[in-house]
Amino acid sequence: MNDKISELIISLKNAGMAGKTTASVPASKLKKNVLLLLKKEGYVTDFEEVGKGVTKSFDVTIAYNKNKTPKIKDVKRISKLSVRKYVGYRDIRSVKYGYGLSVFSTPLGIISGKDARAKKVGGELLFTIW
Repeated sequence: MNDKISELIISLKNAGMAGKTTASVPASKLKKNVLLLLKKEGYVTDFEEVGKGVTKSFDVTIAYNKNKTPKIKDVKRISKLSVRKYVGYRDIRSVKYGYGLSVFSTPLGIISGKDARAKKVGGELLFTIW
């Protein structure tokens, strides 16, 4: 499950750093939910599912600031295949003094850290992005 997330977030970061407008990543339900959250939070502009069957992929449009720098400056994978990191809602902290985003897998689905804290639900901390 988590190796798919690593591929997604690193592809988005690298595409932004290279100045590309889009990145293509293989499709999965988990990636779709993560991309919906990143779109809601403004880290990606849009994404589109292309292809059929096993060759499905997402074409993701990277979001840029007004000064042409990518909104995704860096990502940090927290929960890995070898070590899972679970956090209760009381222990959820802000990322980069509120300028970043933590992404959780909870019983309510894939949600941000601030939403998890507001809904009083903990879960697996997948990654942080800023």
